[in-house]
Amino acid sequence: MTSLILPLNPAWAADAAKPVTEQLVDTLTQLSAGPHPGFRANHAKGVMAEGYFTPAASAASITKAEIFNQRHPVLLRYSNAGGVPASADNDPNAFPKGIAIRFQLPNDENADLVCISINSFPASTPEEFLGLLQAVAASGPDAPQPKPIEQFLGSHPAALRFVTTPKPLPESFASQSFFGVNAFKFTNAKGETHYGRYRIVPEQGPKFLSAEAAKAVEQDYLKNELTQRLQKGAYSYRISVQIAKEGDQLNDATVSWPEDRQVVELGTLTVEKLRADGDELQKTVMFSPLNLVDGIEASDDPILKARPGVYSVSFSRRLQGK
Repeated sequence: MTSLILPLNPAWAADAAKPVTEQLVDTLTQLSAGPHPGFRANHAKGVMAEGYFTPAASAASITKAEIFNQRHPVLLRYSNAGGVPASADNDPNAFPKGIAIRFQLPNDENADLVCISINSFPASTPEEFLGLLQAVAASGPDAPQPKPIEQFLGSHPAALRFVTTPKPLPESFASQSFFGVNAFKFTNAKGETHYGRYRIVPEQGPKFLSAEAAKAVEQDYLKNELTQRLQKGAYSYRISVQIAKEGDQLNDATVSWPEDRQVVELGTLTVEKLRADGDELQKTVMFSPLNLVDGIEASDDPILKARPGVYSVSFSRRLQGK
């Protein structure tokens, strides 16, 4: 089973009187032995890059959204899961990996796309996710058997499936696929609508390290590898959307859709260089999956609806140096 246990800071235990969004940030902070001033409560360790998006002709069949039907510069951030800013890239607690993409539009407007490296989520509601995190927080070395996390996973099969899913270490962020675990409603110029989930796949296909090689990598190998890779040239991903069929779960992020569902290409994301100011810039940027444009709407997935609120709490504390 993938490890979830980190040293705890009881001072940041969640207060049940607070909104669930704030309790989630408190518990994530506790799990990372924080607070770590100036850093995110989750996906704290990151690296920022920039490039551009080039649309595919097929994108217009799914959505009229400006971000997918014109070429745009993009800002992106890769990250490790967890709230530890100096986490080792091969630490089991640093999974799933994340990618956040900001499409930079005219008139200083923008839109975001946020995905992770696993094609599902461990909980279907914010409250359930909080329960998982609190079970981890209560499962320190002195906790009686069976530990709270064992009890939680025993009664929540989706969470058990998530933590036991193999999470091989990528050769590079450039060779890692990413998935949108929440559904969105896409509308094209004809008014036709489809629900779909994002997929981001490396042009050269995903590539992973062997178990032995994964043990031997340096703490910051993912950023270092990108630095070396981009000295040789740009790399690309295909961004697409997997289309739901009638009966597919639209509002439950724990459920992956069957692989036989139609996948429509939206375009190509090309990464050109790392941001020299990335360490400071990422402290002042908040990516939100609900930062949308016309032609894309949120589903009623409760996890999706809660994410901006959680990010806002973390962002506010980050700006305050908490």
